Parts: sequence; C-alpha cells; structure tokens
Amino acid sequence: MRWKPVICWLNLVFAMNVLIIGDNKILAMDRACAVLSTGQLIALPTETVYGLAADATNGEAVARIFEVKGRPRFNPLICHMSSIEMARRYVHFDEMALRLAEIFWPGPLTLVLPLKPDSPIHPLTSAGLETLAVRVPTGFARELIARYDHPLAAPSANTSGKVSPTTAAHVAADLGEKVQLILDGGPASIGLESTIVKMTNGSLELLRPGGLASEDIEQAMGVTLRRRTGTAPIIEAPGMLRSHYAPSAPLQMNAQFAEPGDAVIRFAGQEVPGDAQAAIILDLSPTGNLREAAANLFDYIKCADAATDRHIRVAPIAPTGLGEAINDRLERAAAPRP
Repeated sequence: MRWKPVICWLNLVFAMNVLIIGDNKILAMDRACAVLSTGQLIALPTETVYGLAADATNGEAVARIFEVKGRPRFNPLICHMSSIEMARRYVHFDEMALRLAEIFWPGPLTLVLPLKPDSPIHPLTSAGLETLAVRVPTGFARELIARYDHPLAAPSANTSGKVSPTTAAHVAADLGEKVQLILDGGPASIGLESTIVKMTNGSLELLRPGGLASEDIEQAMGVTLRRRTGTAPIIEAPGMLRSHYAPSAPLQMNAQFAEPGDAVIRFAGQEVPGDAQAAIILDLSPTGNLREAAANLFDYIKCADAATDRHIRVAPIAPTGLGEAINDRLERAAAPRP
C-alpha cells in the first residue's frame, strides 16, 4: 500500500513562466498587468482555485482562454471584480443582490446579474447571455484587479472538464507554457470553486454549490434557495456541465467496496471495505472537517488518479454544509464522459 502526505502532487521544477509572489508582490503585479495589457493570459491564485485570467473587455484575450482550456464557447465565464463599486459599472444590482454582495464579498460567492446595455464586457465572457456571473475574490487577486482597473474573466486554470487546480504546480503540470505567466501564491485556502446564485423574480436560485455553504446564504437572507431539478441544465453559469472535474480513472462516489489496485479516498476515517489492498489511501479529513475536506478535494483526486489505472473509490460524505458542494463536484467527476 502506498501512502501520500497531505500535499502529494508532483514536485515540479517550475518553468520560467512561474513567479512566486511571496515578498515579490509589487513585481508580480507589475508583470501581471503588463501581460494582461497585451491580451495574454495569466494564472493567478484565488481563495477558491487558481484562475486562468484575461482582460474581460478584450475579445481576443477572452478567446485565448477558450483556446487554451479547450472550453465550449457556450459555457460562460466568471468575471472577477475588485469591489462592489467596480461591479456596478458593468451589471445591475437589485436590493437583494446588493445585500448579498455587502455580506459575502469579498469571498467565494458569484452572483449572476443583468448586464448593463452599454457594458464593455466582451460577449464571449458572458457566452452571449444578457447576464454576467460576477464575484469579488479575496487577497492578491482582488489587489491585482484593483491595480489593473479592468475586470478579469477567470475560469479555473486547467484543461476544460479536468480537475481544478489548487496550486501553481497543478497549473504548470496541466497547461505549462500555454500560459505566459503563472503566479504562485501557495495552496488555495478554500479549494472549491465559488457558490453561484441567480436572482430570479425576487427569489434566490442556486446554480452551483461551492465554497460558501448554502445554509450560510439562507440564514443571512432569511430565505430558502431554490434548486433546479432535471438532468439537462440550461448553461447560465460556469460549472453546470454534467461531466466536469473529471480524472482519467473512473471515479465512484459513495463507494461501498474497493478492489485491489484501486485508489481510495476516505472521509472522517471511514474505511471502504476492501481498501487494504488499495494502491493508495487518502483521507480528505480524518476528523470529518468539511472545510479541510473541501480544501483537499481536487489535490487528492489528482493524487489518486496518478496512483491507479483502475478506479477511484470515494467514501460517502453527508450533503450538508460544504458537503453539498463536495458531492456536487464528485457527482460531476463521476458522470459519463461526453
């Protein structure tokens, strides 16, 4: 049986396009702004996952995102802002949306809001829709956007449909020198993409569970989030494709058994029957901490995928709190490939 430490992705010798932010924040911002201003792409750390960013008002730059990721062009992108004030230049806020933004921004919440008629956001960013998915990230990404003074379209920095990156090493291993600049800010603190909510006729609709628990939104707003039913969702926001976040090996969630040579991902110390002969055993959180589990999820899927050519078996996780978002990602990773 092979065991791995908490951060178990490959140790990479970074190429020349990787810059560790550390004490070089001003240098990192200067280089990032220079790259963005020429219509090229950067990979940058956010609290959720690493993003592949371009100037959202530059159509050629946004097209490069789709090209590098191999992303379907009907799949809209999240537009990252530095503040509510910046977001209001491009989209309309009603009273409910403004209250949500004031409570949860900066943070892992994306709001789908009506575009202003004269908005300079390029239509590729919104996939031609009359709405735009917007959020304000925390930390370095927010500071960079304020410095650049343009919104950044930034989906996860990985090949479309594959596991999202939570470290600069993940980005370098997947996209390599397709990205002009990769900024290394260390592991993402949350490790799951943002929660996406849309305002519809005065009610709140959950389009994608994510790094902000649905219960926190419901408690703050005093409402119940509506959830969609059906198996063929209308694509109004990122992360709504049925098959997504997919490793190479088949993944089974709520696993009741494991076979020799499988990779096993436990939760809260619970064994999967038969995992004694697994190729690797990982535990998202031995203590059952959902925040720790969320932060480890994508890295552990990558580790498990690298360890087996058979199946990845994931122990059951209750769909409460952040468990809802974790199960959403696992369900999409386990879905049949298109």
